Amino acid sequence: MYSLTVRDHMMIAHSFNGELFGPAQGLHGATYVVDVTFERPVLDADDLIVDIGLASDVLKAVLAEFNMKNLDDLPQFKGHNTTTEFMAKAVFDRMAAAVKDGRLGEEGRGIASLKVTLGESHVAWASYHAGI
Repeated sequence: MYSLTVRDHMMIAHSFNGELFGPAQGLHGATYVVDVTFERPVLDADDLIVDIGLASDVLKAVLAEFNMKNLDDLPQFKGHNTTTEFMAKAVFDRMAAAVKDGRLGEEGRGIASLKVTLGESHVAWASYHAGI
């Protein structure tokens, strides 16, 4: 399986519900490094997995929905703790939809799976990986 990864970042604010989260129950900020890995079993006719520039542009557009926002205010996240794990899946879902909608060009239709990793620090990160 071939893979290609593009990277960007987003800065968010959020709070968590539940004693388990201790001081993170209060409003706090996070800056995530976001890696999206595109996988396909064979390269396209141009020997690419996907166009890197286009993949980077689509990732930036997806992250714009969350960047510099308080996730507690977004209706689609009401009732959820927007943990790193939860947000990895939220980004994954939007990137998978972009692939299916053709926003990554025709070669993007050959992508078999994605992996989205959100790094919240140099020692902790979470990922969501699945076929599309």
